[in-house]
Amino acid sequence: MPLKIHNLTLLLEQANVELGEDNIKFLYNYNTFQLSSRYPDYLNKIYKVCTKQFTETQLDKVKEIRKCLLEMLP
Repeated sequence: MPLKIHNLTLLLEQANVELGEDNIKFLYNYNTFQLSSRYPDYLNKIYKVCTKQFTETQLDKVKEIRKCLLEMLP
């Protein structure tokens, strides 16, 4: 049964998935950003960071990681 958590790097570790050091670092940073967004006092900080260009770059990287994960499925 999958863990009921949102920690992406821990989930990958539990699933024994190897995505490479760069992708793990990205997900670690992405995970921190995602968890911080749950708290109202962080929202203003997040809005300042989330420019259109920043968001597009992040989404491109997420799509790349998604593709890698899908390719690992049997």
